[in-house]
Amino acid sequence: MAEATPWQREIYRVLKAYDVKQVAYVPDAGHAGLIDLCAADNRMKTVVLSTEEEGVAMLAGAWLGGERGVLLMQSSGVGNCINMLSLPRTCGLPLLMLVTMRGEWKEFNPWQIPMGQGTAPVLQQSGSLVFRIDDAKDTADVVDGACRMVFEGCAIGAVQIGQRVIGAKSFGR
Repeated sequence: MAEATPWQREIYRVLKAYDVKQVAYVPDAGHAGLIDLCAADNRMKTVVLSTEEEGVAMLAGAWLGGERGVLLMQSSGVGNCINMLSLPRTCGLPLLMLVTMRGEWKEFNPWQIPMGQGTAPVLQQSGSLVFRIDDAKDTADVVDGACRMVFEGCAIGAVQIGQRVIGAKSFGR
């Protein structure tokens, strides 16, 4: 079990306040503490995905069934969702995505840079509102604002959690 960071605990608190019941995710070290908090909550259902676009469909079904959900993914997973984002956009369904960023501050893996740099524009062109956290102290406020706009305004929204918040990954260093 991963130890949740303060910013992950803040996200969990906000998700609880908005009565989020379903958490779809592709395993990611940046979200590990948040995933563990949600999995330990018997009022939340966590679902491991094989690919991120499955989460878009799953959360559409959750909404139609009367439940709120969130999709947790890494910035590289946004590229996998582009076509599927037409579902909530066309049907007017809310979709909340929390995206841990790669391909920016202190990135060591050149394969992460293109999608990391293109994440916000791709999301915006797909009809998503984009919010960003670059300082952990802003986490609750930004996630709360995104939840309100997504769930109460029936919008698509993505919160990018910058590498300065999650920490730069390092393999072998």
